Amino acid sequence: MIVKRILAVFGLAALAALAGSGSQPALAAAPGADAKAEIRIDNFTFVPPVVKIAVGTTVTWVNRDDIPHTAVSTEKVFKSKVLDTDDKFSYTFTKAGTFPYFCSLHPKMTGQVVVQ
Repeated sequence: MIVKRILAVFGLAALAALAGSGSQPALAAAPGADAKAEIRIDNFTFVPPVVKIAVGTTVTWVNRDDIPHTAVSTEKVFKSKVLDTDDKFSYTFTKAGTFPYFCSLHPKMTGQVVVQ
């Protein structure tokens, strides 16, 4: 009984620490949901910065910034054209792996798609 209470307290503390960390949650496809995910480009940031999806999911990048951006795979898997405000680029991931990407106009802007 005491062990269960200790584990419960540590579990709650861990959850509270994660909730207060301020980090962006990864986007994951829900079971039974459409195989689509969206990444917003806003204020020189990809939101969310990490997307976790299933094989066969189409990811769409939408530029919500007032200046042009791109989404370019560091491994040359995909490459968008220059996206003006409200432009979109989509890519369907057909194999598992981790796919880092960046904005070729602003290379400090980075993100990652994790396909499971």
